[in-house]
Amino acid sequence: METVSALRVKSLYKVYGNRADKAMELLRDGAHQDEKLAGLPVTAAVVDANFEVKRGEIFVVMGLSGSGKSTLIRMLNGLLAPTHGTVEVDGVDITKLKPAALRKLRREKISMVFQHFALQPHRSVLDNAGYALEVAGLPRDERREKALQALRMVGLDGWADKLPQELSGGMRQRVGLARALAAGTDIMLMDEAFSALDPLIRREVQDQLLELQAELGKTIVFITHDLNEAMRLGDRIAVMRAGRIVQIGTAEEILTDPSNDYVAQFVADVDRTRILTASAVMERPLGVVDVNSGPRVAARVLRETQTSAVYITGRDKRFVGTVTADEAAQAVRDGKQNLQEIVSTEYVRTVADDTPVADIFAACAESPAPVAVVDAAGRLAGVIPRVTLLSALGSLSTDISENTATPEPADVTGAAPAANVTAAPEVPVQVNAQAPVRLTGGPA
Repeated sequence: METVSALRVKSLYKVYGNRADKAMELLRDGAHQDEKLAGLPVTAAVVDANFEVKRGEIFVVMGLSGSGKSTLIRMLNGLLAPTHGTVEVDGVDITKLKPAALRKLRREKISMVFQHFALQPHRSVLDNAGYALEVAGLPRDERREKALQALRMVGLDGWADKLPQELSGGMRQRVGLARALAAGTDIMLMDEAFSALDPLIRREVQDQLLELQAELGKTIVFITHDLNEAMRLGDRIAVMRAGRIVQIGTAEEILTDPSNDYVAQFVADVDRTRILTASAVMERPLGVVDVNSGPRVAARVLRETQTSAVYITGRDKRFVGTVTADEAAQAVRDGKQNLQEIVSTEYVRTVADDTPVADIFAACAESPAPVAVVDAAGRLAGVIPRVTLLSALGSLSTDISENTATPEPADVTGAAPAANVTAAPEVPVQVNAQAPVRLTGGPA
């Protein structure tokens, strides 16, 4: 059975002007027919928007001023009627609803947080937070209780009796957020909600939104022109240009695989170390041995892969540790049969697959062999050699991996299969791990 998305937009257009119908015909003829509108007194604000927003997702729409972001979000709750297309909320096409039904849907399903707070200056913070409940006709005591709960969520429970002018800009924006939370809707639309705030306050409010989202699991459509804000908040991001959505994807997808030159230029100055994670730069490990294999198997894999250590996995491919060439050779000489006796967790550092690249440098500098990457279940997902980490940041040419051949991983019983790791070009640092690239004073 197909799961209904929280929001679904199909072939959505908004054209302003007296010849909107004629403009629509020209626009629908092809994606590159905008020049044909030159002679018409129209403005195409949104052109053929198509996307779905999953339940519990933060879906960010970003673009420069005039790209159509605010027009788009106002069609999502029926404040603007589209020229063409549909907007479905929980499977209901709101473009076909009568005014009374549309107002009811807004009260029950969709709340909005505006850029400039939109607080009523003569009302207290508490009354502003509970205004949507007052409009809905809830009894005073009930709306007061819900408004106080929402204010506590945003850290303003001690400011309920104050007036908006007594609050800072960041606090007033939190009142707007509390008002949306008090309404109890599953979907929140946020139109440039933090853009009027100073940078430090803005980051604090972003942090609070992420904390609230982790607790409440709202469906959020967030409009912004700030790329770093989009990358920080969005589960997925839609990039708009001249009314069109030119790419939709995660922050990593947009950074690593921009759909066109415009998107590539747009993200050129992003701090990739804060966006890309270990899973985006890791490689397939050359030598993986099951913990139930003996030291002789480990020694053979070490010879075949010409590495200084093999990665040991246990049940369900969980990462156990490493065995170095010296340890394997000594165990063979001593006649040991059990790998478990010589497995170490000290030789190689380990990071989670969702660790930002910026937080991997220390582990990489401290680890003589490539850093091990594990998933949420503790399974070995891949490894990160030092040279690969640098290449991912553009410090080294990516041609390294194309011009250097490396041995294939040994076919050892219990080795991590290709399905459990990321298929990426292998680089020579794993072949000659005795002389790794130095980063910042780590052991050579």
